[in-house]
Amino acid sequence: MQISSRFTIAMHMLACMDVFKEEYKITSDFLASSINVNPVIIRKILSQLKDAGLIEVKRGTGGAVIAKPLEEITFFDVYRSVDCVEENKLFHFHENPSPDCPVGRNIHNVLDDKLTRIQAAMEQELKSITLDDMNLDLKKYLDES
Repeated sequence: MQISSRFTIAMHMLACMDVFKEEYKITSDFLASSINVNPVIIRKILSQLKDAGLIEVKRGTGGAVIAKPLEEITFFDVYRSVDCVEENKLFHFHENPSPDCPVGRNIHNVLDDKLTRIQAAMEQELKSITLDDMNLDLKKYLDES
């Protein structure tokens, strides 16, 4: 199971918004050229990030900017804003295990709590990493090139 690519696309977008904020107007076309996806996908994610209060978007020729200090935005904030998964639904369970099978009858009892704990641990880790952490690492690579 994979988390939607909207998460990594959003992270890429936010990195570009910070790195290029002084040099370029950050538009959906600009972001799409860096990420190599259709601008329509970028606009959808821009809308989600805006609705979450993570960015501001000026209509027309204004471009997008990050709305908060980088150290105040966690990976979890981005993860939640782009609807990667429904709450407590990281793992999609097959719909109808057979009640006639002893494993099928009990598989939810065996897995549900464990999968919830795994998701909670992952989300806790997402909460511990900020955009500032990511962009500090990125700047090291940019300085080397």
